[in-house]
Formats: sequence, structure tokens, C-alpha cells
Amino acid sequence: MSELKTCFKKVDYDLSGLLHYIEFGDIGLPDIQRPFVWSNTKVRDLLDSMYRGFPVGYLLFWENSAANGTKPIGRDPKQHKVPARLIVDGQQRLTSLYAVFRGKKVLDSDYRERQIEIAFRPRDGKFEVADAAIRRDSEWIADISSIWASGKPIFQVIKVFLKALEAKGVLSDEDEERIAHNIDRLFDLQNYPFTALEIAPTVDEEQVADIFVRINSEGVRLNQADFILTLMSVFWDEGRAALEEFCRLARKAPDNNAPPSPFNYFIQPDPDQMLRVAVAFGFKRARLKNVYQLLRGKDLETEAFSDERREAQFKVLREAQAEALNLTRWHQFLSCLTGAGFRSAEMISSQATLLYAYVFYLLGRRRFNMPEYQLQKLIGRWFFAASLTGRYTGSPETVMDSDLNRIGEAKCSNSFASILEEMMASQLTGDFWTVTLPAYLDTSSARNPGLFAFIAAQNLLGASVLFSHKKVSDLLDPALKPVKKALERHHLFPRGWLEGQGVKDLKKINQLANFALLEWPENISIRDASPVEYVPEVEKRFSTGEWARMHELHALPLGWQGMPYEAFLIERRKLMAAIIRRGFELLRQVTI
Repeated sequence: MSELKTCFKKVDYDLSGLLHYIEFGDIGLPDIQRPFVWSNTKVRDLLDSMYRGFPVGYLLFWENSAANGTKPIGRDPKQHKVPARLIVDGQQRLTSLYAVFRGKKVLDSDYRERQIEIAFRPRDGKFEVADAAIRRDSEWIADISSIWASGKPIFQVIKVFLKALEAKGVLSDEDEERIAHNIDRLFDLQNYPFTALEIAPTVDEEQVADIFVRINSEGVRLNQADFILTLMSVFWDEGRAALEEFCRLARKAPDNNAPPSPFNYFIQPDPDQMLRVAVAFGFKRARLKNVYQLLRGKDLETEAFSDERREAQFKVLREAQAEALNLTRWHQFLSCLTGAGFRSAEMISSQATLLYAYVFYLLGRRRFNMPEYQLQKLIGRWFFAASLTGRYTGSPETVMDSDLNRIGEAKCSNSFASILEEMMASQLTGDFWTVTLPAYLDTSSARNPGLFAFIAAQNLLGASVLFSHKKVSDLLDPALKPVKKALERHHLFPRGWLEGQGVKDLKKINQLANFALLEWPENISIRDASPVEYVPEVEKRFSTGEWARMHELHALPLGWQGMPYEAFLIERRKLMAAIIRRGFELLRQVTI
């Protein structure tokens, strides 16, 4: 029997030594992690813990025996092209500390370079994220990076700080001594001790990836998508790079002469989100736990692993991801949302609903070869229905797994469409439209999916903005970037007037049924006037037919301005539900 031995050794460092190794490229970042730092507040908390002498966790390195697949920390070139040690766990801590102690910019989660500025108040040893007020206050060292990056002796730093502080008032000897001591203690953080566990170079990449997953599986930093991204970095790094590039390009509108990009006004996806789409499309699974095991080459029945099985599963993922990242597919899918009345991210209540709708689009297009004009209408209806009912807001993976199993029964495009229609009909019953939905609209939540469905229905029905000849759809164009929003949510019964009538509860005042979209100049002019006062004045600008049509599509009963407020809310919720239903049913008929 072979003897099992530990595959790591313990090595002690101080922070200055670690930073030196990073700066020269002796410590590098393996491609099993992302080059993104924490939020500034988390960096602040790390420095505060170190300053107080608290432990901040061990580091895990891998002694490097390979020359490829690594990259340095930071954006500046390194003297040593091949690092001797790769960071397996602790990358966020070291990247953050390197950025602060060396004053370097780092790449954040939005793929932008940024400077981390942490402030320190020597009088009481307090750390804070720098802001405008702190930068103006001589009590603070606004950016502690300057202490180490300047290269000045610490006594000079203390002398300059005390001189600036004395301009505010006389300092006692005790104050000077405490301030000097605290700055000196801050400066000495470069000697903070770290313990690293170094994995032997004989351990292969798959084992290192497995160690990384195991040591993080008990925490909250990684989810199942991160585990799969870890494997991708080892066995299909180009695939992970493609995910990250897609998401980077989706965050910025392309220039006029730039090639097509995934940029859109609905979602700026993260790599793990696009991975979920590819996995659901390729493996017909929403839960990622088992997919991770499949990609490792595990037979879920025998629990045996094999390289051949792993390669076969990665082939499935490669083909599925190619479809998910296909720009034609992506933009055609997004046009389904536009065709269903949705215009921008402001109308999307659930990103999971959007991404799962994309999975169904891909299945309909690639697996069932449904004609595009039919698929556009079907997926538009599906997204409308799933958003309205909050289908994926509770246990999204569980529900999606069930939906994928149902779709697995389909044999052709007609049966695929029939199954989706059956699932919609099972929720959108007659009672849903007349009882459940009006009750669902009894809320003051500004992010209620029913509100977004109502606006989408207004877009589909060609509604004009209330008290205007302009279309709702035109003023919701996300490409418009006015100084002030073209449309504002307006209280039909103004807050000030309601409060004057004794209605003080904001949940009552801010009911969805008390809001309508108005152009902002109109909103300002109405202010707190009673509806009985302002409505007759506005009515003069429209013909009888225009006025009736406007009231119909804004779910306003004629003569609403004279109704008791509570009765108005009840009646309008019913009418709003009816408009939403009309918009949804219209999606059966329109050709997109």
C-alpha cells in the first residue's frame, strides 16, 4: 500500500517580502482565478485588521514547474516572466495590498482600471475609504499609498503631517506623540507577518484546481459557477477568456466604426451568468453542482473518473458556449424582448428570467429549428409571462430544471411551442387576470414586475404618454441620454394633496395605481394640485376621442379625478390588469 504524504510545506513571509516578489514577478497569478480586487470597503477592513494585529488568514501558493498559463499581478511589466510561485488562495488579499502599498492601479470587476484610495486618521487610528470630505480634512492621510510609494523616511512623513495639522490648532505633546506613534505603526504594516502553505511542483493542475475548490467550498466566496470556471481555466482557458471578453464588451457601447459587440440596454452579464446559459443549453441542467462533476470526467452512476469522459463533456460545453456567445443569436434574442414591449434594464425585474429565456430561445432555434418569426413571438410571450408571474424569483434553478425536463419531451418545433404555451396557460388563468394580478398590483414597490408588464403592454398597444401626444415607447428609448429623464412617475393624486386630506401613510400614497408616466415638465407644473383642479385644464388640449383613448390605455376610469381615493385605487388596479392582459394577448397576433 502506498503511503500518503502531504503535498505542501509551510513558509513564513513578511508583507514587504511578498510585495517584492510580486513586483519582480516571482509570485504570479495562475489562470484558475480572476484578476479582480475586492471593494474598497473590504480593503479598508483588511488594513484595519492588520493594523490591530489581528490574523487575516493564510496564503496558498503553488511552486511553479510550468512556464505557460500564468500572468502577473498588476498591469505593469515584470522583470521575471515566469513566476516561481503561483497564488492559489489569497489572490484578492495580495492584489489589494499590492495596489495600496505600491500605489498601483488594478483591474476591477467591470474590466476597468482603478486606484484604491484608503484614508487613515492618525489621531485615533481609524481607516476609511477616501472621499471628497476626507481629502479636504487635514486630520486625515487621504491616500495611505503615499506613505510607502513616496520613498520618504517615516520621520519626514510624520513631520509634514503634524505641520499641516497644527495649522488647525495647537497640538499637545500627548497628541503629537500619539499621532506619531500611529503613523509609525501604519508604516510598519509592511512588516506584517504572513504564513503561506506552498503546494509542491509535482502536483498537477487538476489537483491544484481541486484543492482550490475544496478549501473554498465551505465559504461564500465561490459558487458552483466559480468551480466550473476554475476547471475551464485548467482544461479550456480559451473558453473562459471568451466568456470574460464577451462580458467586457457588453459593458461599453461600441464606437461607430467598431465591429459588432454584445453591448445592449437590457443586461451587462457576468461570465458566470453566460456560463449558466451555456450549461443549461448544452447539458439541459440548471443546477451546476452535477455539471462540475461531469466536466471533471465523473460518471455520476459509477463515480469513476476518466480523461475521455472529461474531454467529451468539455466538447459539449464548447459547442454550447459557441451558441450562447454567438452575436447573431444574442441580438436576435434581445429583439424578442423589445418586441414584447420591454425597452431597457429599468424594465427587467429578474436577470435570471432574461437569461433562462435566452436558453429557451437557443433551444428553439438550434434544437427544434423553429422559424425566427415564430420563435420571436413565442419567446417574447414567454419572457412577458415569466417576468409577470415571477417564475424564477423563488428557487430559479429548481424551477428551470423542471422546465428543461418538460422541454425534453418535445420532438419538434410545434411540440416545443405547445409545451411553453401549456406552462404559461397553467399560471395565467382567468382568475390570475381578474383576481391575483389586481391584488399583486396592490403595492408601493417601484420594482414590481406587474408595473413593468403594464408599461410593456402600453408600448405594445401604442399608448401615448399621459397628457401628451408623444408615445411612451419613444420616450423610453434607452439610447436617449437627456439631462433630465424624459418620463417621470407622477402621482395622479399628488402626495401633498393627499396628506392635506389626512392620508399620511406613504405606502398608500405611493401605490402603483396612483402613478402614471408623465413628461417631466408636465409633472412639475401639476405639483400638489387636486386632480379636480388640474385635470379639466389638461383635458382642454385634447379631442374627446384622444381623451378617451388616453384614459383607456392608462387604465383610468373616466371621471377618476372625482372618485374617492381608495375606490380609485381598486378600480384602476383592475383596469391595469386588463391592459396587461391585452398587451400579452396581442403578442399572439403581431408579427415581429
